[in-house]
Amino acid sequence: MKGVYKMRSKVWLHPGHAGWHFITVPKDVADKIRENFGHLKKGWGSLPVVVTIRKTEWKTSIFPDRKSGTYLLGIKAEVRRKEKIEAEDTVSVSLRF
Repeated sequence: MKGVYKMRSKVWLHPGHAGWHFITVPKDVADKIRENFGHLKKGWGSLPVVVTIRKTEWKTSIFPDRKSGTYLLGIKAEVRRKEKIEAEDTVSVSLRF
């Protein structure tokens, strides 16, 4: 059971007024996460993770997305400012369980 998953993914902006930015976990990675850590799910099927993007690390959760069959990772405004991340940027992400 591997506890760290690395990927590159595009940041996208959720439609609406809140300005939420997300990364979609690639389907193949999501399948491995579900298989190895699905038993740890909490409310709404969320899974607690430690995320690293560039030099910033924080604790959060990934949430299942029924539409795509994968997980979504929200990127906090503080992290986006610190790492100069904007919608449509492709970033390297590490998820640790």
